[in-house]
Amino acid sequence: MTGKAVPTELGTEKISKLLAKYAIPSIVAMIASSIYNIVDSAYIGHGIGPMALSGLAPTFPLMNISAAFGAMVGVGASTMISVRLGQKDYHSAQQILGNAFLMNILMGIVIGVVTISFLDPILLFFGASDNTLGFAREYMLWILLGNVITHLYFGFNAILRSAGHPDKAMKATILTVVLNCILDPLFIFPWGLNLGIRGAAIATILSQCVSLTWQMRILTNKNELLHLHRGIYRLQGRIVREILSIGISPCLMNLAACIVVIFVNRSLLTYGDDYAVGAFSVIHKVTFVFATLVMGLNQGMQPIAGYNYGAERYDRVMGVLKLAILWATAAMTVGWVVCEFFPRLAALVFTTDEQMLTEIVRGMRINAYIFPLIGSQMVIGNFFQAIAKPWKAIFLSLSRQFLFLLPFLLWFPSFWNPAIDGVWYSLPASDLVSCITGFIMLAVQMKEFKKLQTTQP
Repeated sequence: MTGKAVPTELGTEKISKLLAKYAIPSIVAMIASSIYNIVDSAYIGHGIGPMALSGLAPTFPLMNISAAFGAMVGVGASTMISVRLGQKDYHSAQQILGNAFLMNILMGIVIGVVTISFLDPILLFFGASDNTLGFAREYMLWILLGNVITHLYFGFNAILRSAGHPDKAMKATILTVVLNCILDPLFIFPWGLNLGIRGAAIATILSQCVSLTWQMRILTNKNELLHLHRGIYRLQGRIVREILSIGISPCLMNLAACIVVIFVNRSLLTYGDDYAVGAFSVIHKVTFVFATLVMGLNQGMQPIAGYNYGAERYDRVMGVLKLAILWATAAMTVGWVVCEFFPRLAALVFTTDEQMLTEIVRGMRINAYIFPLIGSQMVIGNFFQAIAKPWKAIFLSLSRQFLFLLPFLLWFPSFWNPAIDGVWYSLPASDLVSCITGFIMLAVQMKEFKKLQTTQP
């Protein structure tokens, strides 16, 4: 083990250079992924119609549920690996890799089977209507049939970043995106295989399968510090519990996001119509482009913060946090400019239906009101997760979703005319209160780090 490459630069390299090195590949990969989501929806919106586009909306919560449990394993394992590498405990890092591999397979099978068994009732509860249920069912069935592939693909990408290979994680994502963009029109349109909306789902799974094959090739290379080999696959209670205890934070965050999307979809359907639900799905994809900049930045920050926290280098932990907040704020400010001043231009990528365009423009402008603050809130939540303080990250996420947003969704429609505007305004209002909460929690944590620094020899 000692003769193999170890990412010691995490504890020695200049913070700004290190964050750029780790974050840029993640950002590129995340942007590529969000561009695929846009292209996928654009093909469906223009090639099939606005109701098919609206049919995607109730699939988001369901995919978030699957992603939530995938993140519980992937993020939990990658965080543990970063900390173990910082502690130079390479044997434990290998055991974590093997356990994560098996856990992803089991999780993918269980979630896929259970969800397919109750697919129609779930989609109806998540905001599908008689007009959109057929599209949602057809798309989601094929996504769930490939659930194991999806779990392994995203889990291995997180592990590659933690093992010092952010460039390879980026390449895996870009490969998936490029293949998706090629296969989508071939599978969807009449001049190709004419599979309609299910063609988009099949293209997604096939593309992930190709990238997963490449990831497996990397992670079975014996020259890598972390690699799959015999003797590491037996589930160990201690490792499983630690993975789940750290991974429960992103899991609950995604589940909370799922519940919120359900409530938003149902509220929009109650006070509006299918067009409003479809508009929310488009707004989600546009704003996700800018959120992915911060998510990629967080993925780059995570191994740096985790390694240095394990090595008790608190000055470097605080340094990477401050820089990540600065960059995240800049990214979300760009998003605010686009959503406030060019919303119609963004909406035209997805549809030319005038009723849908009107709904999108209105909702997008309201939703983006406090975007410049959201970047820092996202970084702070991920930071607590990276330093193995999952319950702080959980509280920050769940407070935004349940303590703030859900009550606002229930109350605001009574104060606005039309009532649907109250649904839109509840989104930035909850973000604002959540940002204030995050700043307070971070201030307390920074004081703790400063005390630890003063007691170090």
